[in-house]
Amino acid sequence: MDLISQMEELNFALLQSFSTKQDRPWGALFWNQNQPDYYDANHAHVSDPPDHPEEVVDEVVSFYKSLHIIPRFYLYKLESLTSFVSLLKERGFQFEEFSQPIQLWNEEIKQLPLDENITIERVTSNNYDEALSVECQIEEFGGKAVREKAFESEFNDHRYTHYVLKYNGEPCSTACLFVYGSQGRIESVATIEEYRGKGLIGLLLQHIQKEAQHLQLEKLWVHPINERVEKVYSRYGFDTVLTLQTGHAFFSGKGIKDMQGR
Repeated sequence: MDLISQMEELNFALLQSFSTKQDRPWGALFWNQNQPDYYDANHAHVSDPPDHPEEVVDEVVSFYKSLHIIPRFYLYKLESLTSFVSLLKERGFQFEEFSQPIQLWNEEIKQLPLDENITIERVTSNNYDEALSVECQIEEFGGKAVREKAFESEFNDHRYTHYVLKYNGEPCSTACLFVYGSQGRIESVATIEEYRGKGLIGLLLQHIQKEAQHLQLEKLWVHPINERVEKVYSRYGFDTVLTLQTGHAFFSGKGIKDMQGR
């Protein structure tokens, strides 16, 4: 299996950890009625030009409207979907395009200075609220209403392991490791604003890399949301192995760029 296929297999497994997936001839539908505002849990996935594009748009719009969820598409291999994007715009969809870097850990652990003020804990029922409080402050995660439900779902799924970093006892950074088979993916990496610029993310990444070694994972992936974050991860052993051109078409509401402040 090539790298792209491995990455896609892991991505679908992650999506199905918090949503229902239904394969369609043109792609796939993902939905979770309990989290209607969680974009990753509610979208149609398309990566190849549909044979009957008008019918696909009708099907997707009808399906999500029947669930009282805003219709949206996640589009991959965007260079081959220009006609489909034009159709979506004609049908009233807003559209935004992304350059999505995909990074893979090179299995090297950077030696970082120890700081006695910093502790990293695995999230349990004892520190659950502390970790959640950090993630609910991160606008890029969709806000408190979205993240509370998602965090609870992940915490109760054995494939996720969450970590919280504390500085002088104050919870200020989080990250999690999702494991599927022999692969892992780092998710929900965040630091609250007043603690940014202290190199805390590097310490969290190093902690998870050591855990990946302990679990004997063959690959450890991360999907940075922009070039700035990509450069941060590259300092800690993550190499960009491909860059995907992706798109988000949405019938109403906010775009991902707006939510993430891009």
